[in-house]
Amino acid sequence: MALNPWAKNPWFETVTEAQRRAKKRLPKSVYSSLVAGTQAGVTLDDNVKAFSELTWAPHVVGAQAEREMATSVMGQDISFPVMISPTGVQAVDPDGEVAVARAAAARGTAMGLSSFASHPVEEVTAVNDKIFFQIYWLGSRDDILMRAERAKAAGAKGLIVTTDWVFNVGRDWGSPEIPEKVNLKALVRLGPEIAVKPRYALDWVKGGKVTIPDLTAPNLTPQGVPGPTFFGAYGEWMNTPPPTWEDLKWLREQWDGPFMVKGITRLDDAKRAVDIGATAISVSNHGGNNLDGTPATIRLLPDIAKAVGNDLEVLLDGGIRRGSDVAKALALGAKAVMIGRAYLWGLAANGQAGVENVLDLMRMGLDGVLMGLGQKSIHDLSPEDLLIPDGFTRAFGTD
Repeated sequence: MALNPWAKNPWFETVTEAQRRAKKRLPKSVYSSLVAGTQAGVTLDDNVKAFSELTWAPHVVGAQAEREMATSVMGQDISFPVMISPTGVQAVDPDGEVAVARAAAARGTAMGLSSFASHPVEEVTAVNDKIFFQIYWLGSRDDILMRAERAKAAGAKGLIVTTDWVFNVGRDWGSPEIPEKVNLKALVRLGPEIAVKPRYALDWVKGGKVTIPDLTAPNLTPQGVPGPTFFGAYGEWMNTPPPTWEDLKWLREQWDGPFMVKGITRLDDAKRAVDIGATAISVSNHGGNNLDGTPATIRLLPDIAKAVGNDLEVLLDGGIRRGSDVAKALALGAKAVMIGRAYLWGLAANGQAGVENVLDLMRMGLDGVLMGLGQKSIHDLSPEDLLIPDGFTRAFGTD
């Protein structure tokens, strides 16, 4: 794949640098949607900062010459324990979810594809055979089942049901202005932002033709039927009664493949996921985009993993910025992690190559931790490798 000609040094050494380049390239409204969190951003900040409270207890002798990082998630073998978390409309790059899927495939890992993706599921599964389709509880049961069946027909290997988001975009530091449609009126209004970001604008010009960012959701309708606008879909979602555990049990019974419940933060909810036959859960607070004031997911992980880790696969989503964060999550009971903002910044910084760059950084960082700890495999990581301060963990929903 050709490297981005606008980047003086296409490779970036950290996710922080990817974020800096994303901010430099993207219009303000687009970039602000990638750093969004609800209200005061307490959860958003804690998701990241909590990892720094955990420190290592390394060995200085006995590093293993070969270190194993391969694992599996919901029946899919992946080369290392980092997969792509589903995120909606990826208008930071013209190829969006397809570029991300290619990057994940190139690095041997799986991808969660959002119901609100800007590219059809068929285009995404065509470039990566390890796709898990994500479902929001939107519309009738028949509507939801239609989307799941379409995803299965396209080759999706599993289902992710996202339960951890209230529709609250208000935040103390300002909310991004996202148009319902990218039409002439919207372009005129956002023109000043785009004019000062010529690289972003030129990326949407292909073969002398301008491609307009797609703010529709083509995976919410039958294949070939135009999808609703992004905000039209959200309007329907907001007017759909939230799912009950009986609803999730019903969907689990309809879907005969791997099934993840994303958004678990309570012990009792984790146990209910076991009861309905879920294959996996993701300990997640939607990256700080749900109820502000929820503790960082890494604080909640240990007790949840201890309670249900023998009954289903436990993943963690939230605050992952480097390979050492991945290692800490594994040491505290996660089988793998899902990343969101990190790969979106990579996508914004340098397209598919930028996502591959982020995944490489995660792998390299994880490998370095294994070496420093003298561990041969990710499966050997445990709390004994960490210094965990008193009062670090949180648990609620106990019996």
